[in-house]
Amino acid sequence: MSSVGEVLASRDLWLNLTLRELRGKYKRSFLGWGWSLLNPLAMTAIFTLVFSVLLKQDPASFTGRPSGMKIFALFLLCALLPWNFLSNGMTGGMYSLVGNANLVKKVYFPREILVAANVASWLFSLLIELAVLGVALLGFGNMILPWLPLALVLMAIEAGFVLGIALVLAVLNVYFRDTQHLVGIVLQIWFYGTPIIYPLSLVQQHLSGAALKLYELNPMSQFVKAYRNVLYDLRFPSPATWGYLIAVSAFSLVVGATVFRRFEGRLAEEL
Repeated sequence: MSSVGEVLASRDLWLNLTLRELRGKYKRSFLGWGWSLLNPLAMTAIFTLVFSVLLKQDPASFTGRPSGMKIFALFLLCALLPWNFLSNGMTGGMYSLVGNANLVKKVYFPREILVAANVASWLFSLLIELAVLGVALLGFGNMILPWLPLALVLMAIEAGFVLGIALVLAVLNVYFRDTQHLVGIVLQIWFYGTPIIYPLSLVQQHLSGAALKLYELNPMSQFVKAYRNVLYDLRFPSPATWGYLIAVSAFSLVVGATVFRRFEGRLAEEL
């Protein structure tokens, strides 16, 4: 609780650091914030070409229910954008302490703010990307406007989940620089172990029993399913999905804050 109090008392610093992250994200680049849209669009074009054109994926596998939408690119983006937020938040949060070593050494402030500011900047990027996706969905006939509040709630829950992981990784990267290499491998495995470029129904056809339940324990599988339910299918995620996501996000935050506080005392010395 004292940690939470310090962070809340430093909210102006948190805001300024977040703005600094946003300004520096695409500094001196020609496209600027256009890169935040170009990167997921490029990935979507590649995966659409491979899975929807070359491999001729069955349209029934990505048909929205009850929306009836059958556009693979939009089906993919509903999962790819939340995944990119996780990936960018984990990676950016992991480097936030090492990249601000001089600041950490010179003055005391709640170090969690550096991690939180980085995650908040990627959350803002996600908001922009989902807004553009929302316009595209509306253009193709998906009336998502009544479902936008649920999408914002999902974003908040996922932000807590990502922040908890980022807090742990930020500390680990200070003490063990191999962390950055390990995280890259973990993200690759995690990406293909999550129903992003393929539907969950495909997994259910090949897995059953304990194996399927283990697969569904993957938090990102549930986040992806919830985002697609809200934005693509236009239906309310199940209460079990909401309960699981809230629980895993709270658990991630508690673990992240506990680990960070445990090792915060020697951060300046290790840096």
